[in-house]
Amino acid sequence: MRAKRIWSALGRSWLVLSTVLVVAVLVLFLVHIARQGWQVMGWEFLTDRPRKGMTQGGIFPAIAGTALVSLLTVVFSLPLGVGAAIYLTEYAPDNRTTRWIRLAIRNLSGVPSIVYGLFGVVLFVDLLGLGTSLLSAGLTLGLLTLPWIITASEEALKSVPRAYRDGALALGATRWQAVRTVVLPPALPGILTGAILGLSRAAGETAPILFTGVAFFLPFAPTSLSDQFMALPYHLYILSTQHHSLEKVRPIAYGTALVLVGLVFTLNLTAFAVRSRMRRRLETAR
Repeated sequence: MRAKRIWSALGRSWLVLSTVLVVAVLVLFLVHIARQGWQVMGWEFLTDRPRKGMTQGGIFPAIAGTALVSLLTVVFSLPLGVGAAIYLTEYAPDNRTTRWIRLAIRNLSGVPSIVYGLFGVVLFVDLLGLGTSLLSAGLTLGLLTLPWIITASEEALKSVPRAYRDGALALGATRWQAVRTVVLPPALPGILTGAILGLSRAAGETAPILFTGVAFFLPFAPTSLSDQFMALPYHLYILSTQHHSLEKVRPIAYGTALVLVGLVFTLNLTAFAVRSRMRRRLETAR
């Protein structure tokens, strides 16, 4: 008994120590970026275009490009991902083929993002002839996000008790009516949370857009789907490693990093806020 208590105490201590170390490193990292990036932050930095070889000016084309490619990612991946999850959960038979499809989707979630970038070049840029463009990059990021959305949506749908479906079917509803009116509403918070978290990952990715549409420098935001665009993660990569005057552009790099971290943090907070609000509304409706 005494040995069990000692091992239990050691286990808890190890967990607490690991958590404190991770949180401390994360806080130091964020504080350093915030202190350095805040020196260049301002309205002009957010709304102006880069000037003089990106050593002056702002990052508006990169912000607009990131927002547009993220919007395309959602438009492409969310309907397909939720539709696939509904079919796999509610309609597909539980056989070997379905299990292999699920296993493939789980494995695709762990494929390195650079592989998606190369696949996007072959499929969208070359075979479909879309060229290096905003559309090619958005579709490539959509493929990257798709396994995340399918997995999150499946888990959300599975969390709805089976009795809900059986009750609706017993009252004469069709399978689709039961899914649409009884299963989807309580599963919606989980589906939206997974979609927003997948989108926040896509907004920070560099490799998938590196070959499919992002540009080193453009003075304006894209005006059509066939345009190339600037993006915050690639802009940060260039300023941090490839620029001819790294010391001179370092403050702008920190400012770009601060905006990118703020964007991802805002998306994550939005996911949790949406989830909490919809849960409260569902509990009130019951």
